[in-house]
Amino acid sequence: MSRASENPRLWLPVHWPMWLGLTVFWAAAQLPWRWHRGLARLLGGFVYYFVPIRRRVVQVNLRLCFPEKSARERRDLARAHYVALARGLFETCMAWWSPLAEFPPYRILGREHLEAAHAAGRGVILLTAHVTTLEVCGRIMTDLFSIGCLYRDPNNPVIAQQMRRQRERRMAIAVHFDDLKGLIRALRSGHTIWYAPDQGKRTKLSEILPFFGVPASTYRGPALFALRFQAPVVASVARSLPDGRYRIQGERIDTPRSGDLERDVTDLTRALAAHLESEIRREPGQYFWFHKRWKTRPPGEPEEARDGTTGSSPE
Repeated sequence: MSRASENPRLWLPVHWPMWLGLTVFWAAAQLPWRWHRGLARLLGGFVYYFVPIRRRVVQVNLRLCFPEKSARERRDLARAHYVALARGLFETCMAWWSPLAEFPPYRILGREHLEAAHAAGRGVILLTAHVTTLEVCGRIMTDLFSIGCLYRDPNNPVIAQQMRRQRERRMAIAVHFDDLKGLIRALRSGHTIWYAPDQGKRTKLSEILPFFGVPASTYRGPALFALRFQAPVVASVARSLPDGRYRIQGERIDTPRSGDLERDVTDLTRALAAHLESEIRREPGQYFWFHKRWKTRPPGEPEEARDGTTGSSPE
């Protein structure tokens, strides 16, 4: 584990529980991967039933996005989600502290799209979604390709510091989410930027578009930057398979060129959202349903759908 922090205040007693937690997970990273999967099933089930962190948000999101499923099917999906979240903790430990040679088997499809863009010396937007495999498969990709990322610090300063160190140590470049000039410079310099814009934060570059058939604040940045700087967009969503392997699928997304930038940005944004949705539906339990993805809604939408915390009783 890392030794001293850039911020000495992180060693104050108030942060000791978090450091202890990181030490426990560092130790867990040394266990065989099959142990991780077994422990994740136990931990995910325990948290779902006895420590219902954001369970209400998960239930509301699943009810919004899968109205065709029965209440029992959505409960099963919610439990699977908590197991995937727990497995994601162990995957993050592995991504941060284990050599790539010790990872479970993985397969990367569509790598020729990245290789072609690199060969042409062009910046690339590597679009992904917030899934539970984000850290582990991000590690696989950054060890095999020259990739940078956009990042946003978590609220906890200890986790933020550790995550930032991992990004800066392994990635070609790390650009803060709010540093648009830094992002533009990176694309113009030919960097591939790993970009996950699916968290519904309302900004000047967002508009309300359907995601899983539900209106959601959708960030237009990837489409705008792709069109303005002629940066290819490769959509890549990774999945953990039932047998323990990982599958990373990359697909080149065609960019419209009608000559009307505003129209093209909207059309490409819709296409990107639709692609991510189709990929998430392949393994829905691994998407971050505990995020308030649909918090920003058009006027007149039900209050339950806005925040995931009010409305009818849980299923």
